[in-house]
Amino acid sequence: MTIPVPSAGPSPSALTTLIANNPAPSTASPHHHALALQILHNLQCQHDWTDIRLHYHSPLASSQDPTSPTFLPRPLISGLPPTRIYIHPDEQVELLKAGKKGKELGEVKEREWVLPSHIREKWSLRRFAECFDRVGEIPEGGETVGGVGDHGVGMRDKGGVGIRGEGEDEIKEKKRRGGKRMLLATVCDDSTVVYYIVHDGIVKPRQN
Repeated sequence: MTIPVPSAGPSPSALTTLIANNPAPSTASPHHHALALQILHNLQCQHDWTDIRLHYHSPLASSQDPTSPTFLPRPLISGLPPTRIYIHPDEQVELLKAGKKGKELGEVKEREWVLPSHIREKWSLRRFAECFDRVGEIPEGGETVGGVGDHGVGMRDKGGVGIRGEGEDEIKEKKRRGGKRMLLATVCDDSTVVYYIVHDGIVKPRQN
């Protein structure tokens, strides 16, 4: 008589494995850490972002200023989108006058901040300001995450600074038109992720 062997359960998803293999540091909330990893996984696997990094410490924190906030209110993400996601209206006019069209406008990529959130969270100007006040216009440093595509080299390894385009390195200035901005990445109850561009302060409207 043959005794049937119970079948093994389904294998964990790539996202579950990523969260399990990268535990939250002591300075971060496990919930916010897992939320950041979910957004990070979405950016890398569905939107083709590269050089993605997690940020726990404020890049503006100074050891010489004890009142300077050391930690970010929650983990932030930075990365390089496949195409440019925002062009300041003044720069858009200049590029069009120079004969740049359509696809050419997005060829020069810019490294972006990403603010992870959940649809059930309630945001206020104060909460947004707490995040903007602790970062610079251009993301710097951060920590790479083990198990994300071919880029992972261990979560605790420190990353470099700079913005890389395809085929060559392009180092941008640490200021850009329009000031600070972030992508507000909102996870919905069905795991859909929606992205909104959020600026720090008043921004000149775009021209059609």
